[in-house]
Amino acid sequence: MNDLTIRLEKREDGNAIWQLTKDAFDGRPYAGGDEQDVIDRLRAAGALVVSLVAMEGDTLVGQASFSPAVLSSGKGTWFALGPISVAPDHQGRGIGGKLIEAGIEAIGKLRASGCILTGDPSYYSRHGFAPAPEHCPANEPAEFFMLRLITNQAVRGNFTFHQAFYEDA
Repeated sequence: MNDLTIRLEKREDGNAIWQLTKDAFDGRPYAGGDEQDVIDRLRAAGALVVSLVAMEGDTLVGQASFSPAVLSSGKGTWFALGPISVAPDHQGRGIGGKLIEAGIEAIGKLRASGCILTGDPSYYSRHGFAPAPEHCPANEPAEFFMLRLITNQAVRGNFTFHQAFYEDA
C-alpha cells in the first residue's frame, strides 16, 4: 500500500466506481444490490458532496461517498457515509479506514456536525462511529444505525438519508 493515494473522484472515474461498487457488494447478505446505482443517483441529484477514491498506482481500489443528511430538529449540518467500497482483492488492508478518515476530514471542512451511516457496528465502531438507534430513520434497521460527531452539536430527533438511497434502480 505504499503507492496508495486518496483523491477526489474525477469525471472519468464514474464507470470504474460503478464496477468497483458492484463487485464489492456482490453476494453480500447486507447488500441491497443497488449500491452502485445509489452513487449514480446521488451524483445525478447533485448530492454526492464528497466522493473520494483510493488509487493504487493507476488502479481504482476504493471509493467512499458522502451525501447530505437531515436531522428532524433542523439543527446542524449532517452528512451520510455510504456507499463505501473496496475492491474484494484489496479488502482487509486498511483502505476503507483511510477513505473514512479522509472523508471525515473533508466534511469537517464543510462545517459538518457529524456523519451517519447504516452499517456493521463491529467495523464502523473502529472508526469512531457509535450506535445511535434512537436517531435512526424510520425505514432503516436501528441495530445498524450509527453516528460519528465532529462537533459538540446536540442530537435531538431522527435522521433522514437523501432520497437517492430509496429510489428504484
